Amino acid sequence: MKLDSNISLEDFYQKPSRANRVVDNCNGKASLTHYLHHSNNDMSEAYRPSAIDYVQSILADKFPSKSVSYEVAESALQYHLPDLIHDVPFPEPENPIFKFIDLFAGIGGFRVAMQNLGGACVFSSEWDKYSQKTYEANFGEIPFGDITKKETKAYIPHGFDVLCAGFPCQAFSIAGKRGGFEDTRGTLFFDVAEIINKHQPKAFMLENVKGLSSHDKGRTLATILNVLRTDLNYYVPDPKVMNAKNFGVPQNRERIFIVGFRKDLGVNTFEYPEPLTKQPTIADILEEQEVSVKYYLSNQYLNTLIAHRARHESKGNGFGYEIVAHNDVANAVVCGGMGRERNLIYDHRLTNFVPVTHIKGEVNREGIRKMTPREWARLQGFPDKFKIVVADAQAYRQFGNSVAVPAIQATAEKIIERLGSSWL
Repeated sequence: MKLDSNISLEDFYQKPSRANRVVDNCNGKASLTHYLHHSNNDMSEAYRPSAIDYVQSILADKFPSKSVSYEVAESALQYHLPDLIHDVPFPEPENPIFKFIDLFAGIGGFRVAMQNLGGACVFSSEWDKYSQKTYEANFGEIPFGDITKKETKAYIPHGFDVLCAGFPCQAFSIAGKRGGFEDTRGTLFFDVAEIINKHQPKAFMLENVKGLSSHDKGRTLATILNVLRTDLNYYVPDPKVMNAKNFGVPQNRERIFIVGFRKDLGVNTFEYPEPLTKQPTIADILEEQEVSVKYYLSNQYLNTLIAHRARHESKGNGFGYEIVAHNDVANAVVCGGMGRERNLIYDHRLTNFVPVTHIKGEVNREGIRKMTPREWARLQGFPDKFKIVVADAQAYRQFGNSVAVPAIQATAEKIIERLGSSWL
């Protein structure tokens, strides 16, 4: 039975409906795109069985009266392989020098940085469906889902060199305990540690909020370091808080970096990257053309912000909206996409003041607007070829949750230098 010519490209991305499908929809699509992404290298075999299982489920739905064998599904996949592999803004390097995995991947900030340095991503995981959409548009790959699930971890291939993760910060229940591996169960760090323990990568790089250093009176970070150093037996230099504004983007964004090296590699010293001498400003990331009126505040909303800040100032608080000068750096674009009112700017180029959204009141004539999603992307160091394929609200959230690419890349470069010939 040959079904190849009766299958469209859209069929490969539909949701299998039969109850006994072999793989779930999210991880099925992820297996397929990971297989396609690595069809020309040795990592393809890690995803080939589950990719074909997924295609077999698709074909069983499309042709319910026929018996679709594994061999037929494989034939169909190979037949359409050239059409399924499409151009993306950030393809894998042609001759990669190392392999990495991208956990809690978000929209791919780690991946941009690591690919810039010659790395090939052999596994990605991100549970948020909107972030998955952005990730696929830019890398041609749908990340696997919830990394806390055993079935998701089972897809991680063996033989990668570096683990990358921007895991969320959580407290541990360590009262009366030694603060070791078992004490981290139920937290997302436990899943990272479990993967390191199983796969023994040469190195890892973890990024988290600055507050991790003082979280739970310092016990959270102490537990993390104890697990990495003692239980997992990695050389882990003292973590360092670094500011994105020192690495090529005009954003005051402090994050803690934790790196580690497998002890058998003989790495026993590490120097984090030094700040750059040139400091970019807001002017360097602004849109080149006039932006839509939808980014400009209404008079009513602006007055609300003014009154809100006045109330806080009367209580001795510093919270409130802020208009950032073009020759200054932005406040942090924060988790969840919040903080847009802390990064307002003046832009007097608007010529059409007719609202395009349902705002209350007229558009302000002082030129005060929010930054656009593209400007937030630039604040995080994403190149302009990075595709924004979601609505503004999601885009702000995604960039606010992302890592700052240049800071990641500067740190990763130091890791690669320190490993030296161990790549070979």
